[in-house]
Amino acid sequence: MTAGPANTPVDTSRPHPARVYDYLLGGKDHYPVDQRLGEQMPPVAKAGVAQNRAFMQRAAGWAVRSGIDQFLDIGTGIPTQPNLHQIVQEVNPAARVVYTDNDPIVLRHAEALLVSTPEGATDYVEADVREPGRILEHARTVLDFERPVALSLIALMHFVPDEDDPYGITRALLDALPAGSCLVLSHFTREFLTADEDKTDRYTSSGITLRPRTRVEVARFFEGLDLVEPGLVTAPQWHRGTPAPERREFSDSFHVGVGLVRG
Repeated sequence: MTAGPANTPVDTSRPHPARVYDYLLGGKDHYPVDQRLGEQMPPVAKAGVAQNRAFMQRAAGWAVRSGIDQFLDIGTGIPTQPNLHQIVQEVNPAARVVYTDNDPIVLRHAEALLVSTPEGATDYVEADVREPGRILEHARTVLDFERPVALSLIALMHFVPDEDDPYGITRALLDALPAGSCLVLSHFTREFLTADEDKTDRYTSSGITLRPRTRVEVARFFEGLDLVEPGLVTAPQWHRGTPAPERREFSDSFHVGVGLVRG
């Protein structure tokens, strides 16, 4: 089941974050305009997105093994396998997942690939994170908000500028979730990049809003939550229940964390 504007055209004249991300991951679901931007990124960028995605997979696995069987993933991107629903439904086939993104090409992949399991469900709504009310309204048709939900904001909020109130958006989403829910968040930072590695201006000159944030700024997204160990760290450092990633092509370009909604 999917929901969103029908026959929304795909804009191939300018890069889109989801498609650039796909290119950096080595995927095939992007256009030349996305590839051109991706090719301008240094090697550390590819390492960073790969480690960010690995964090998502580890955190989703931890959440479902901890008993959470409902997931709201905003900023889904191209469903590179294994995606969140595959990870959690392998552990718990009854898990229910709602994906959200604002790129029509992601919607088309959702229609083709995001199928429900006999016990669980995988759903998609085309919407922007700046529309938390619309997202929540649709999510409530699939998820039970009387029970814990994992809210996943992976590599998303750095595309939301300060004037759009990213903290207020996140709080509006979290306020709808019951105790025992969690926030899984990763956020791009330039704190550890050298001058040669910092190519954030290439994004902005291509028309993509990008707002890297410091560790202190990222910590604000978790205000009022109980951070799960090891706390707010870089992506390779968050590996609960799994081996630590090798330092080969190591990148510290994402702050990540998981926070629990208090009772």
